[in-house]
Amino acid sequence: MGSVPMQNPTVTTTSNINQNWEDFDFRFSCFRVSKPRPQGFLIKSNICQFAPYPSSLKRKRRMKVLILSQVSRSRICAIPDIDDFYWEKAPTPLLDMVETPIHLKNLSLKDLKRLADEIRAEITFVLSKTCRHFKPSLGVVELTIAIHYVFHAPMDKILWDVGEQTYAHKILTGRRPRLHTLRQKNGLSGFTSRFESEYDPFGAAHGCNSVSAGLGMAAARDLKGKKDRIVTVISNWTTMAGQIYEAMSNAGYLDPNMVVILNDSRHSLQMKPEEGSKMAINALSSTLSKIQSSRSFRKFREAAKGVTKRIGRGMHEIAAKVDEYARGMMGPLGSTLFEELGLYYIGPVAGHNIDDLICVLQEVASLESTGPVLVHVITEEECESKDSKKNEIVSKQPEPRNLSTLINHPVVLGNGFSRTYMDFFVDALLVEAERDKNIVVVHAGMGMDPAFSHFQARFQDRFFDVGLAEQHAVTFSAGLSCAGMKPFCVIPSSLLQRAYDQVVQDVDMQRMPVRFVITSAGLVGSDGPTYCGAFDITMMSCLPNMIVMAPSNEADLIHMIATAAAVNDCPICFRYPRRHVFGADLPAGSHGVPIEIGRGSVIAEGKDLALLGYGVMVQNCLKARTLLLDLGIVATVADARFCKPLDMDLVRHLCQAHPLLITVEEGSIGGFASHVAQFIALDGLLDNGNFKWRPIVLPDNYIEHASPKEQLSMAGLTAHHIAATALSLLGRTRDALQLMH
Repeated sequence: MGSVPMQNPTVTTTSNINQNWEDFDFRFSCFRVSKPRPQGFLIKSNICQFAPYPSSLKRKRRMKVLILSQVSRSRICAIPDIDDFYWEKAPTPLLDMVETPIHLKNLSLKDLKRLADEIRAEITFVLSKTCRHFKPSLGVVELTIAIHYVFHAPMDKILWDVGEQTYAHKILTGRRPRLHTLRQKNGLSGFTSRFESEYDPFGAAHGCNSVSAGLGMAAARDLKGKKDRIVTVISNWTTMAGQIYEAMSNAGYLDPNMVVILNDSRHSLQMKPEEGSKMAINALSSTLSKIQSSRSFRKFREAAKGVTKRIGRGMHEIAAKVDEYARGMMGPLGSTLFEELGLYYIGPVAGHNIDDLICVLQEVASLESTGPVLVHVITEEECESKDSKKNEIVSKQPEPRNLSTLINHPVVLGNGFSRTYMDFFVDALLVEAERDKNIVVVHAGMGMDPAFSHFQARFQDRFFDVGLAEQHAVTFSAGLSCAGMKPFCVIPSSLLQRAYDQVVQDVDMQRMPVRFVITSAGLVGSDGPTYCGAFDITMMSCLPNMIVMAPSNEADLIHMIATAAAVNDCPICFRYPRRHVFGADLPAGSHGVPIEIGRGSVIAEGKDLALLGYGVMVQNCLKARTLLLDLGIVATVADARFCKPLDMDLVRHLCQAHPLLITVEEGSIGGFASHVAQFIALDGLLDNGNFKWRPIVLPDNYIEHASPKEQLSMAGLTAHHIAATALSLLGRTRDALQLMH
């Protein structure tokens, strides 16, 4: 095979290589392109990226290939012979030299500023072609550089609360070559992970955990007599969660040497920044922050404390009040809260001024015993590099839409439109809210789904977004219920775990008619195990007073909203996944009809076996039935609808009319299948020995990030897995193996 040598590259005119693509065959140590031609390509030094060409292009489109000579590396750019695309990555000479944080130590401040632009350009170039939420990382590039410049990871422990802010951290800690695999199967995690790098001492997941974990590490360090430093980075979102303040209060009491950095991208410490003026960073505030962090000022302050304590007669308390008042006057509104919790407040600091960041952090790191310190850093998520325009795809094709856009608007796919379960939920709830003025929505979690903007705009006074305060959301909903309202408490499945105590004590035990809407149920694709909703069926169905149900499609979802609104004597919950619904043809403004509690349905009749699905797994059961029909096996498919109370008549009928029953759910062990097993065992349906039952559930391990289709396959929940299980139980092992291959 022919190859293009990488040594001593020369500039080649396009006329010399203006020939058909099929005549080319490239082989490199890092990448190989061979026939058949891929749909698009871009080759550059050490990194390979793909850019899709419009489907209308013919296979024999001529290409122009330029081999460019550079000082330290060669680069090959493929440029289509059309005007549709021109996509080239800006050079990153400084970033190319940085493989680990130790390489930052020899760079000047001027070089660090250039490095920040290169990192921002790298993140934009690699991640802008996907639906990844990467803007939070653009806002903390300078902060990340400053942290790694001053501190010495991995000896010093650096913890993050928000995974989306860690992409610059991943680049600087040796993971740049794999950045393009972010959130893909066998690729980088979208969060920090102890299993991925020694530079990630603790996993960042739902937020608000870094201060607690960092405090634990600091306490262990002090007990062992070590000297490493602990740095935690929190955000505006995580300051809404109570755990942050519990950890800060405990840190103020224990008084360990640790640094908490508040990345404030909202420019306000208030819950509603739009009601007040945003914080401004000027020369005065910058100077005051440097004075606050300086070693001499800190020593003087500690000495003054000691003197006032010796004087006695209340002098120490008076001096403390004067100090608090003076620092409150200099600092932004709300800053004294951290002082009351026991943290020494420094700020605000300009988050995109590397000089100020390094100056403040060096002063903070220089003292051996400082106690807990909070550094308030002001950043901009929209901050872009100078070369950002060079990293954009200039195309006649529509720009890729981000995930929020895909969720909020129907997307044309194939011959139909795609909408999410969340879209149908909000539309149906709007209809119910128009009919019933007592319906209110309490939303908790990281960010708000754009679909809720319609409800919020229509019923502003009946919509409550509490952020990452899930525990408060549950008890707040219980209070609304006590006063005669009908609260729909909307919480992602994985975040509901944090509020389980309130679900038990404040809702179920008191039979409060709170309606729990459990979103992001089941597997969640690129978010991996962090946001996987695997445990809600088990958690909720073991509660004595809870009604637990799940829709199999968008029509069932609308009916279950009406069912939940009609229940007024006990709590009720239903779950739905973070997926698109294809081919939905329900008219706008459709309203549901309450379903009989504890009643399932048979969707398709058969005689050879029964498939009992719960939730959206009913659709996979129907697909499995089609596969089995091709092999001469006719299966019954039933939709359980309710996990609790279980439709005992339906389960008994399926067991008595079929030799084999398979239950399928997208949940952990201990969920729907356990309730079925409990019933058929107590009902004596297993006593005759002629009946077989098998559960298909999520495996007893965490499913790593991948595409939704790949995750279902990894979990064994696809239609092929269901059909293969049936074939194996029927003694047709060879057919089962052939079906899986």
